[in-house]
Amino acid sequence: MTENMKSIKHDYSRREFIKKNSLLGAGAVLGLSSANTLFAGSAPEASSPAILGGKPVISSPGWPSWPIWKPETDEKRLLEVIRSGVWSRKDVALEFEQRWATLIGAKRCLAVVNGTNALNASVAQLDIGWGDEVLVTPYTFIASVSSIVFNGAIPVFVDVDPETFQMDPEKIEAKITPRTKAIMPVHILGLPCNMERIMAIANKHKLLVVEDACQAWLAEINHKKVGTFGNAGCFSFQNSKNMAIGEGGAIVSDDDEFMDRCYSYHNYGNPYGTAAGTVGAGTVMIGTKLRITEYQAAIGMAQLERLEEQTELRNVNGRYLNSRIQKIDGIIPHRLYENVTKAAYHLFPFRYQKDEFEGLSREKFLQALRAEGVPCSGGYTELNKMPFLKNAFNSRFFQKFYPKEQLNYERYAEENQCPLNEKLCNEQAVWIPQNVLLGSKSDMDMVANAIQKIRENAGQIKKKL
Repeated sequence: MTENMKSIKHDYSRREFIKKNSLLGAGAVLGLSSANTLFAGSAPEASSPAILGGKPVISSPGWPSWPIWKPETDEKRLLEVIRSGVWSRKDVALEFEQRWATLIGAKRCLAVVNGTNALNASVAQLDIGWGDEVLVTPYTFIASVSSIVFNGAIPVFVDVDPETFQMDPEKIEAKITPRTKAIMPVHILGLPCNMERIMAIANKHKLLVVEDACQAWLAEINHKKVGTFGNAGCFSFQNSKNMAIGEGGAIVSDDDEFMDRCYSYHNYGNPYGTAAGTVGAGTVMIGTKLRITEYQAAIGMAQLERLEEQTELRNVNGRYLNSRIQKIDGIIPHRLYENVTKAAYHLFPFRYQKDEFEGLSREKFLQALRAEGVPCSGGYTELNKMPFLKNAFNSRFFQKFYPKEQLNYERYAEENQCPLNEKLCNEQAVWIPQNVLLGSKSDMDMVANAIQKIRENAGQIKKKL
């Protein structure tokens, strides 16, 4: 993963954004002052925008900082592991894998060092690589697409459905060519893709499906967990994630042979299960070292104890906040597909229409909303236009393998334009991080009130900023 490649505009990387917002939970950033929590019906200065010197709507947020660590309940298992001296992968990692597989509803789970390498290993062990094309959304973190390029395949971008922020399944078939090997649906922001439609297309065209569920822990479609629809499901447990370990990832699948290959691959290519060679022959495939540690697994076990309850709370608050902001002109709430029975809400998104805010730009809206005490971001930049793609096409290995006409980057860029994603990235999308949804109903009211306050003062803010 390329850490210095920015995924969020206005000097906020996704991880920096969530880290800073976590500090906000303690009132430590954004220069918040003590103030009344609701502007409605309060003194005139309270209804003046905070960005112009008024009092912010939220001065003492009720949501927790992130990640959550409770020494009295969380440290016993971790200390046992540290004191045991058994720090490399062993029984605790195995226990964590079994717990995660059961929770997700998959037959097998393999824990690895991070979500990026969960994707890398899955793509590699499904034999997706040189000469192949993989359909993917442009609205995602770099790791989704880098796992495709890392394995020598070419990403083909399918534009989004802006109402749901997900890959639009109605645009998939037009992108399929004889070189198409797989689809990588990304349940971005923790909102599920339309997997039933995507799987129908994949089955029709005999395509593999690698689900990037790295932001979608416990999200469901008709009560079936995302990550269990395709050939493989990949999860991330990075520090900002709803299921936080610091670093970590997992692959789930019901395919024993695939999981055996993944296990062998993550352990230098040494024999495992059906991925076995002649007895005593040694390493059976080209592999690498992606093993998770025992202390990572112990942290994960502690986080698992809260994940289901937290997910339910995020869904309750997410639905309520959506119902509040839909009443504000110029704010378009996200839409979940009808068959979604649970979202993960790694981020709470909505679309902003500046014309309903006196022409106030999204950047100025975000600045004003932060000043009111609501952590927020404009989200992703256009992944399909980042320079790593052109650089990959110009690299010696791509030039050596692919015919020149297939590496015509100008033509590729033209064929992979995603105008709805462009608008979402550059004009419309607004994110609020997941730990805000761990607050109270009153907190959700204050978030909605802050947005309404900005709308009512949008002309004044535009004029003075």
